[in-house]
Amino acid sequence: MKIFILSLLFIVTSLFAQVTKIYPNKDFLSNNIPVVDIRTEGEWKETGLLKGAIPITFFDEKGNYNVPVFLKELSEKVDVKKPFALVCRTGSRTNLVSKFLSNELGYDVYDLSGGMMYIIGEKLPIIPYKK
Repeated sequence: MKIFILSLLFIVTSLFAQVTKIYPNKDFLSNNIPVVDIRTEGEWKETGLLKGAIPITFFDEKGNYNVPVFLKELSEKVDVKKPFALVCRTGSRTNLVSKFLSNELGYDVYDLSGGMMYIIGEKLPIIPYKK
């Protein structure tokens, strides 16, 4: 039921959200915009992280989420009054989450299209995940 409600919220917000979608490249990374990796710990261990990315899980392995916990950790690690970017594996989760953050909370969010699979393919700097 919880997933259904959030899914409905994401569908509604996607009709109005203004999110900047961008394929990450070296020029974008040189702008020092914080990148938040919303994947799971298992995914971080599997592929590593984009160098400088901040790991904060949104959806767990079962698709569950806790928006207040995510927002608390996000605001502790990122200045949400300034632009920041989101990345996941392929861009589908960031598409949903960035629209929610932009439309509902007014955050200035970049959605890194293609996700980590694109980043790996472009040979952008990846570092191993360390807890």
